[in-house]
Amino acid sequence: MLTDWLYRICIPLQRMVLRLFADWKVNGLENVPPMGALIIIANHQSNFDPPLLSASVPRRVYFLAKASLFMGHAITWFLSSYGAFPVNRESADIRAYRWVVGQLRAGKPVVLFPEGTRSRDGMTRAKPGIAQIALQSQAAILPVGIVGTHRLGTWMRVFNPTGKITVNIGPVFSVPPIEGRPSRELLESISDMIMQRVAMQLPDEIRGVYNEEAIKNAARRGAGESVG
Repeated sequence: MLTDWLYRICIPLQRMVLRLFADWKVNGLENVPPMGALIIIANHQSNFDPPLLSASVPRRVYFLAKASLFMGHAITWFLSSYGAFPVNRESADIRAYRWVVGQLRAGKPVVLFPEGTRSRDGMTRAKPGIAQIALQSQAAILPVGIVGTHRLGTWMRVFNPTGKITVNIGPVFSVPPIEGRPSRELLESISDMIMQRVAMQLPDEIRGVYNEEAIKNAARRGAGESVG
C-alpha cells in the first residue's frame, strides 16, 4: 500500500536525522512486545514527540493528532498515511475514541499522550479517558518517558532536532478488568496509576504532579478533606 511505502521511507529518514544532529538515545527496547495490541503511553513535551516515538519504537505505530493540524488534502493525506487520526481536544471525541479501540482490537500499537497537550515544565494530570481505553481494550500498556524535546522549540526544529534527547521505555503492564461501569473516581485513579509508571521513566524534576512529593502532598490533602 502507498501508506506503508510512505511510512517505510519516513522512519529511516527520521532516524538518520536524529543520529546526525542529536544526541539520541533509546533505553529499554527489550521491553517492546514484537506483536499484538499495545497502548504506548508517554509524557508530552513537544510537537516532535510523535515522530520521535515513531523512530524510537521498532514497530509501526499509530497516534492521535489535534484536529487543527489536518489542513487541506495534502497534509491530511500525509498525516493519515503516517498513522495519525484527528482528535478534538476541546471535548470528548467519541469518533477518536472508537478509532483507538479499533486499532487496538486489530492488534496495532497506538501512541497516546494522556496529558492532552504539551507540558514543558513537568507532567500534568492525565485525562481519565486513558483508563477507559485500557479497561475496554485490555491491551498491554507500554510506559515511555521522553526527555529533552522541550528544548527543540518551533516546528522547524523538527527537521533539525539538536541536543540531547532520551527515550526511556519501561516494562509493559496491564489494567485488570473490572465488573460494572467504573466511576469517574476509579477512572481517575487508574489514569494516575498509569501515568506514575510513565513518571518512573523520567528524572524527578520533570515528573510534575507525578513526582513523589506531589503525590504525598495530594494524599495528605485528601486525608484532610476526608477527616473534615
